[in-house]
Amino acid sequence: MKKKFEPLFKEFQFKNGVTLKNRVVMAPMTNYSSNEDGTVSKDELAYYARRSTGAGMVITACTYVTENGMGFPGEFAGYDDKFIPSFKQLADTIKGQGAKAILQIFHGGRECPPNLVPNGEIVSASSVPSPNRSGQEPRALHDDEINQIVKAFGDTTKRAIEAGFDGVEIHGANGYLIQQFFSPHSNQRTDRWGGTLEKRMTFPLAVVDEVLKAAKSHADESFIVGYRFSPEEAETPGITMKDTLALVDVLADRNLDYLHISLQDFWSAPRRGVDNLEKTRLAYVLEQIADRVPLIGVGSIYHPEDAIVAMNETNVPLLALGRELLVDPDWVQKIAEGREEEVVTKLDHEQQEKLVIPDPLWKVIMSVPRWVPGV
Repeated sequence: MKKKFEPLFKEFQFKNGVTLKNRVVMAPMTNYSSNEDGTVSKDELAYYARRSTGAGMVITACTYVTENGMGFPGEFAGYDDKFIPSFKQLADTIKGQGAKAILQIFHGGRECPPNLVPNGEIVSASSVPSPNRSGQEPRALHDDEINQIVKAFGDTTKRAIEAGFDGVEIHGANGYLIQQFFSPHSNQRTDRWGGTLEKRMTFPLAVVDEVLKAAKSHADESFIVGYRFSPEEAETPGITMKDTLALVDVLADRNLDYLHISLQDFWSAPRRGVDNLEKTRLAYVLEQIADRVPLIGVGSIYHPEDAIVAMNETNVPLLALGRELLVDPDWVQKIAEGREEEVVTKLDHEQQEKLVIPDPLWKVIMSVPRWVPGV
């Protein structure tokens, strides 16, 4: 490979001693392709196998921890022990190609389509409709239900451990239930789960503590626990950079193995909540973390040159690629072999079979032209 790309291929060691072969992570992406019974399909296994050879770590699409947490059609389930064999197939497939396998765990909350959850009842922190949905009002969760969901995150972590995953990522981003509790837009509670900024952190931190407890009880120190977050919301009131930096400051001392920022654009600047709106969100987060925990950066990185600039200019230790690994599953290998000029950044509409993209995901991609660059 060319010398300038060597930083992408340096090994990375987590504090627990686990080593990644390089700095490239496959970002979690919904693929809509699981079996109707909630198990991982053969097409999904092939899709992950095709993309797990180059990256040092693969974070799966999210799995829902309770029956009423399903956020997408064709999403594989994690709310019962009967799904452990399905989990094992997925973990073995990813690890068999040389990458660390991380299971993303979540609850969709008010973003769940009513037709995918029991009795069509969607739930959230408060009875505030999602701006992204048709306006159906969710039911505010009761205290005992909240505690049950917290426990479910721990139970699903235990299943991930039994299935042989190398770790889990808590999905606290993209407007789903954990973020709904942190957001002043969706959380209007006045009990211990809401109100002040600190109280709005209660549910996210309870989930983190439950997952860490499960890992400590059922896995050895090599098990990885990460947390993904979205830095801001468009709504007013909504999460601001100031809010997120307060959360990040707490998470950085929570004994997590990494944090993972969710960004559409790696270089995006804040909307509000900080003094300098020219400084990037990622730069603010790195400054707040102050090397206490590794951060995974992400956001519309396609070209190898863009990737190395992003790493060199920010010193972010790990870089996640999402859509680019759909377009070119051999991105990492091509750079490692000095073939970076062969990297593909435009989707070839005739190459679904070669790219090993399942039909349901392919249909989604084709229906949303701007979802993949070059379409």
